[in-house]
Amino acid sequence: MPIQTKILIADDHQIFRQGLLKLLETEELIEIVGESGDGFEALQMIREQKPEIAILDISMPNMNGLEIIKQIRKEELPVEFIILTMYDDEEYFNEALDCGVKGYLLKDNAIADLLNCVKCVSQGKYYVSPLISEYLVNREEKVKSLRYEHPGLEKLTTMEKRILKLIAENKTSKEIATELFISHRTVQNHRMHICEKLNFKGHHRLLQFALENKAYL
Repeated sequence: MPIQTKILIADDHQIFRQGLLKLLETEELIEIVGESGDGFEALQMIREQKPEIAILDISMPNMNGLEIIKQIRKEELPVEFIILTMYDDEEYFNEALDCGVKGYLLKDNAIADLLNCVKCVSQGKYYVSPLISEYLVNREEKVKSLRYEHPGLEKLTTMEKRILKLIAENKTSKEIATELFISHRTVQNHRMHICEKLNFKGHHRLLQFALENKAYL
């Protein structure tokens, strides 16, 4: 017998949420394990119900969808995410992909796209609303261009890449050390090695580069 995919959905617009739930319930291979209109409650439910996929609105009371995803990533829970949003905004899109989001849907087309999105994400694939597919093309072109202009990015170690992403979040060396459970001196050494590989003179240039290219690192 095929295994059902456990799904949780969180959106603070109840009528819209109920519409999505009714659509998902038509699929035999989908099991709804929870629903919520509150961000913090959704976070708690993800921890307790352990869905394979969580469908989250970006904008919700108490915690937004991206904040929930970042917290779940820190806790290393095996959940894939689909983002719902009213906003046709490339910055939101890039931030969502940076968080490891596999599905990204505009609410205007969510009913039409949702089942295909869930199917793709459950198979480990990405799905982006066709209306904003150019964002994905733009992102891929920017990433390719950045690596061509700065080939040293390919030489960074896994830890150096993590630290570069945290620098892009404008975190200090002390904050990075705390988050990664390493010493302040170790962070400073990694920053120095990143600068050497990217041919940057000084930490200020590294910070400027990280902030400017946050979405593509």
